[in-house]
Amino acid sequence: MNIKKIGLTALAASLVSVSANAGALSVSGSAKMAMEGFTGEELNAGTTFSMGNQVTMSGSGELDNGMTVSLSFVLDQGDDGTTSGASATNKINGTAPFDSHSVSVSSDTLGTLKLSGEGGASASSAIDTTAAGDIWDNFDGSIGATSGAKVKNTEGGDNSIYYTLPSIMDGLAINLSYEPQGSNAESATGYGLAYTGVEGLSLKYAVTDHETGTSSTSGDDTVIMAEYAYGPITVSASEKDYDVDTSNDQEVSSYNISYNISDELSVSYGVEEITKDSSQDAEYSMISGSYTTGGMTISASMAEAENVAHGTASNQDFDYWSLSASFAF
Repeated sequence: MNIKKIGLTALAASLVSVSANAGALSVSGSAKMAMEGFTGEELNAGTTFSMGNQVTMSGSGELDNGMTVSLSFVLDQGDDGTTSGASATNKINGTAPFDSHSVSVSSDTLGTLKLSGEGGASASSAIDTTAAGDIWDNFDGSIGATSGAKVKNTEGGDNSIYYTLPSIMDGLAINLSYEPQGSNAESATGYGLAYTGVEGLSLKYAVTDHETGTSSTSGDDTVIMAEYAYGPITVSASEKDYDVDTSNDQEVSSYNISYNISDELSVSYGVEEITKDSSQDAEYSMISGSYTTGGMTISASMAEAENVAHGTASNQDFDYWSLSASFAF
């Protein structure tokens, strides 16, 4: 891991006292309206409505030494859902809507050093979805009397550091992550590789430490993903191994096939499987389609899930559907 020390030391040494030249500030946002429903044995959840809203403010400026400093804030209503204790105070003080915020310093020769105050991703969780797009996420909450399985990962946590090395060879990107030492827990490091040197092909690999302060619950999180696009067809597959101990090990396998009927219309079919020790596998499949025109995207999906809580009871099998319209501005 010497490459971490060399890169970070070189970049930190360059961060001397400088003044910023004229910069730029931009604001972008997105909104979403959706309706969805679940059906299953002993359950008919009917139709529910939801909305999404997010505003991102980004600014950047060039320093006297040629480096670029960038700042990003994301506002997302309801991001911090807790209503008691310190989080409740944050809501009153107006900080709860912040979904993530970060500052980064970069140059072509030294790479990019990023400090995420909130919302950072580790080298592994930066590969932030399965090949099929996290179908499991539609079933991980309480559905009737059943609580679905969740995919575990190694999020970087607040005030974590991320470093992207400068270009070493065409098509290869290397990134590092560092989560500071926590209460009775060692610091956690990770690294990731991404290769796009072959037309149509994308390969990603990452591994990150998982440190809790207890040997029986500490381990690592390894993710690998491959994607190949040929004409209108894209095929992707991913494998995730959360290796901690016997009771918490988890593997997630996924693949997806998508077809672009036109520049505006596409359809896809994906499958996911969550394996946990000797428990029954949780299995998911989904077919979806989307149509984009201007800044609006209309999406529809139908999904099936079996054994969502790693059991074989009939009340762990569900069907899910959704229809949404999202807008970018």
